[in-house]
Amino acid sequence: MGKPVNLNRYRKDKARADQKARADQNAVKFGRSKAEKDLDRARAEKAARDLDSHAADE
Repeated sequence: MGKPVNLNRYRKDKARADQKARADQNAVKFGRSKAEKDLDRARAEKAARDLDSHAADE
């Protein structure tokens, strides 16, 4: 007689693998590179600095 098989484990493992594959596809489709994120962050910081430099001192 063989070893008992836990079907819930296989079902959950398959669901995790499907979710991981979908996440990887979305990362390729919608993801941004580190360089793009850094550029956006730098632009936002510069805009904040420019705005603060134009603020009236009272």
